[in-house]
Amino acid sequence: MKKTLLLSVVASTMIMAGGDIAPVEPAVETPAPAVSGWEFSGTGKVYYQTHDFEGDLFNQETSAADLGIQLRATNSDVFAGIGAGAEVSGLSTLNLENWMVSNVMQGTGYGDIDDMTDGGWISQLYLTYGIGNTSFKVGRQELPKALSPFAFSEEWNVFKNTFDAVLVVNTDIQDTTLVGAWVGGANQNAFGAGNNITDFNSINDDDGAYMLTVQNKSIENLTLTGSWYYIPNLGYNLGATSEENDANVLWGDAQYNAGAFNVGIQGGSIMSDDFSDDTTALGAKVGGAVSGINLMAAYSTVNDGDTGMFNIGGTTSALYTETVADQLLNAPFYYGMWTGYTRRDADKFVVGANADVLGGNLSAAYAYSEITPVYHDHELNEFDVCYSANVTDSLNLTAAYVYLDDNTDSWNQNADSNNIVRVIGTYNF
Repeated sequence: MKKTLLLSVVASTMIMAGGDIAPVEPAVETPAPAVSGWEFSGTGKVYYQTHDFEGDLFNQETSAADLGIQLRATNSDVFAGIGAGAEVSGLSTLNLENWMVSNVMQGTGYGDIDDMTDGGWISQLYLTYGIGNTSFKVGRQELPKALSPFAFSEEWNVFKNTFDAVLVVNTDIQDTTLVGAWVGGANQNAFGAGNNITDFNSINDDDGAYMLTVQNKSIENLTLTGSWYYIPNLGYNLGATSEENDANVLWGDAQYNAGAFNVGIQGGSIMSDDFSDDTTALGAKVGGAVSGINLMAAYSTVNDGDTGMFNIGGTTSALYTETVADQLLNAPFYYGMWTGYTRRDADKFVVGANADVLGGNLSAAYAYSEITPVYHDHELNEFDVCYSANVTDSLNLTAAYVYLDDNTDSWNQNADSNNIVRVIGTYNF
C-alpha cells in the first residue's frame, strides 16, 4: 500500500536530508572558555499536516498535529571546569484528536492516538569537561550527521531524536578533528502512532556501538571525513547463532565547496561474518549558484545487502539523496538494524533548487527512485515544494506541498498519487 510522504521542517532539510547546496555541517569543536553561569532558552512548535491518502485534504481522518515545547539550560562551568546541560521536551494535541486530527507526528506512547496525545521526556542531560584540546561529553545528547553518519539527530520531525552516549573530541592535529564515541541508547524518531519518542532503549542489546571519525580540512574548501563503527555481537542480537557476528561499518565522505560551486562523493560498506551479503552504497552530488538560484543534482545506489542503509534511532541516512520518502517509509533502528526499505537494492536521482524570494526561501525538488524490495519493484516519483520565512528574529513559518506517485498498486489501492500539505510554526525564545 502506498505510504504518505511529508516535507521536512525547513527549506534546506526539506528537500534533501543530505543533499543541500552546501550541506557540510559544523564540526564538533572543543568548547572555548566561557563566562560561568546558566543560560536558558526554549522552542515552541506547532506542526500540522494533512493528506488525501484515504480521504480528502484537511479532514480529521487524514490529518495529524502536535504542539511541542522544549526548555533548555546549559552551564559551561558548574564546578571545577565541569559543565552541564539539560533539555526537557513535551508534546500535546490540545484535544485536537476529538475534532480535527486522527494522528500525531511524534508519539508519546503506544497504541491508538488516545494513548499518545500528551507526554514529556528528558531529551538531553549531560556533563562536559575539557582538557587542553580534548573535550568530553557524557550523557543524553544530540549527535551531528557530519561526524556520526550512522547515529545522528534528525531535524525533519517535531523534535530531534537524541542518544545516550560518551563523546570525546580532540583537535590537537592542525585542521583535523578526531571524534570517538560509544553510543549505548536512543529514542525513536518516526512518524505517527506506534513510535514512542519518550522511550529510550539500549541499542544492539547492551553492547551499543563504538565509533571513530576523522575529519580533515587541510586543503582549502575541501572537507574529508572518514568513520568506522564497531558493533559487537550484532548478529546474535538479530537472532544469529554464529560466534563470528561482530559488524564493522566503514564510511567516507569528500566534499569540495568553493561557494558558487560544490561537489561531493561518498560511500562505504556494512560488513559482518553473519551477513550473507554485505551492504555497500555510493553517492555523488554537484551544486552551484546561478543568478541567485542554488541548483543541485545527486545520485545514490545501494546494493541488496542484508541491512540496507540506516540511522540508529531515526529513519533517514547519510546519503545525499535523502528526501521525505526516505523519512517516512523506513522504520527506526529499535533493537536491531532495519533493512532500510527505500535504501536496499535501490537507485535514486534527485534534482533541486532554492532561492531567496519574497522575504523567505522557496525550494523545490524532484526525485526518482527505482527500488527492488523483497516483494515488489517500485518506481517512485516525488515532487516537493516549500516556502519558509522568518517573520521575526524568533518566529519562523513554513508551508510545504508534496506530490508522490508510485507505479506499483500494492502500496495504495485507493489512489494513483497522493497530495500532502504541511504547515509549521516555530518560535525560539
